[in-house]
Amino acid sequence: MTLPAVAWLGYSDSMKFALLSDLHANRQALEAVWEHLQLQQVDRLVFLGDYVDYGADPAWTLDFVMREVAKGAIAVKGNHDDAMATQDGHQFSAHVQASLDWTVQQLSDAHKAFLAELPLTVKLDNCLFTHANAHAPASWAYVHDRLQAARSLHATTASVVFCGHMHEPCLYHQSRNGKMGEFTPVNGVATELSPSRHWLVIPGSVGQPRDGNPAACYATFDTAQHLFTLHRVPYDHDSAAATILAAGLPDMNANRLAHGI
Repeated sequence: MTLPAVAWLGYSDSMKFALLSDLHANRQALEAVWEHLQLQQVDRLVFLGDYVDYGADPAWTLDFVMREVAKGAIAVKGNHDDAMATQDGHQFSAHVQASLDWTVQQLSDAHKAFLAELPLTVKLDNCLFTHANAHAPASWAYVHDRLQAARSLHATTASVVFCGHMHEPCLYHQSRNGKMGEFTPVNGVATELSPSRHWLVIPGSVGQPRDGNPAACYATFDTAQHLFTLHRVPYDHDSAAATILAAGLPDMNANRLAHGI
């Protein structure tokens, strides 16, 4: 079944989401996050795209995501996922292209069909989930400043927009008079996303953090209390790097894991 570009869902009363983005075929990071997540008592998983590429376990990672989606998890498409079917509209460096070419050979037809059918955005009551941005999700443009965050917030009626793509956690907020602000969330500290503001939330990357901290990133969001919490989870990045090198993938894919860059 082909899913629409925008899927509309609803939730009743309150829910606690777990937000996982940019897994990038990093099995070691995802397993560590999954173990940590079991203590958070979440109601629903949300995957914000880029399940494949860079890492050495794309098939295992997709099997995991597909299994959770079959149980009710939400998943949207990332640009590396989209590139498994077409290179149109994508510009990758040489080392990334080499990784993509290797990755596509590791995937089954079922994996490729799953990625192809993922929606670009999912609207869930007052929450919008997407990989890159809300204003032009198929362009894969990054939300790297307040101007881009404002463009996304103006493009939707959702109170909170959740994005991946950037690999660095950040919270953007817009007041009723249009003034924008931003800050970096603190690991393990719950932050109230005040309903009087609009929010764009980037929870960072599970499989390839790029904020100078190699620990995996994921987040939770409680819709009743409007509480967002970032979680940093250390994992065996040396083992993840070793599997990348053993697979013959570019050295850069492995080397950056130890430094979170």
